[in-house]
Amino acid sequence: MLSEERHQAISSALRRSGAVTVAVLSAQLEVSEATIRRDLDLLAKAGALRRVRGGATDARGSVRPEADLRSFADVAGTATAAKQSIAARACAEVRDGEVIALDIGTTVAAMCPLLAERSLTVVTASLAVVRSLAAAPGIDIMILGGLLRPNYDSMVGTLTESALGQVRVDRAFLGAAGVRPDGAVLDSTPSEVPIKRGLLDVAAATYLLADHEKFPGSGFLEIAPLSRFTALITDRPPLPVAIALPEGEDVEVLLP
Repeated sequence: MLSEERHQAISSALRRSGAVTVAVLSAQLEVSEATIRRDLDLLAKAGALRRVRGGATDARGSVRPEADLRSFADVAGTATAAKQSIAARACAEVRDGEVIALDIGTTVAAMCPLLAERSLTVVTASLAVVRSLAAAPGIDIMILGGLLRPNYDSMVGTLTESALGQVRVDRAFLGAAGVRPDGAVLDSTPSEVPIKRGLLDVAAATYLLADHEKFPGSGFLEIAPLSRFTALITDRPPLPVAIALPEGEDVEVLLP
């Protein structure tokens, strides 16, 4: 593909989504990430876009949140048996009549089919959760409004954070991108991290759902120490990396 064709394709992608990433463009245009970076740098110098870490955004500016490397539907389509078993174990902690909060993410969303016959109030910023539970007869859904992240079906921003601060829940179930050996729970999406921290603040009990691939996984933004969670729900012992929590701190580990 000629450079002019790539530049047109990049500009079209920006018009559609407001933001692009190097990794996604590299895969879509079938060229190296180094080539995409050079293209983005040239387009930025020409004023056609604004360079950001890992990609670019529309030069005109946008309130649209950062794009994800993979859409929610893509990630959910590759859900593993490990995620399903973790979701089932998480549902075993839920009691009828409770108010629970469900984070975004495919492992947490895997809880929804198992909760459909329960009597609950569900607080969420995930539209995937809303769609999954909308027809459940015994479930009331409280949707945290805000700015839509289109390809991950979630709401983020100050409105979401403000709405979350007005509720209290019995249990919150969260996902993450990784857990470091020092116990730091990490994520890679800046707009999602405040929502996850808010869930920790408003819940009487909090559960981190993380399969073995999340140890250490990825991520560069710390959500909280693992010890902030009531329990870690994972799929197999021992964990792939040894977690060394500070002295005097611990977390319960729940297995399927």
